[in-house]
Amino acid sequence: MSVAGVVREWNAEEGWGVVDSTETPGGCWVHFSHVEGDGYKELRVGEAVELTWEVGAQDGYSFRAVAVTPR
Repeated sequence: MSVAGVVREWNAEEGWGVVDSTETPGGCWVHFSHVEGDGYKELRVGEAVELTWEVGAQDGYSFRAVAVTPR
């Protein structure tokens, strides 16, 4: 299931961040390897994305991304 989300934070040095959406309360953990695109991918705070997620604990978050596409 793909939903709209907004990047809350992004740690470029470590390659991960958090995306907020109404379907993932508390935020969804994202690893750069799940961001669509070629090479090293990076997101920007405030950027709109399409998010496909799963339930699963990751670094204190209850959800983790399986695919993220910048809009």
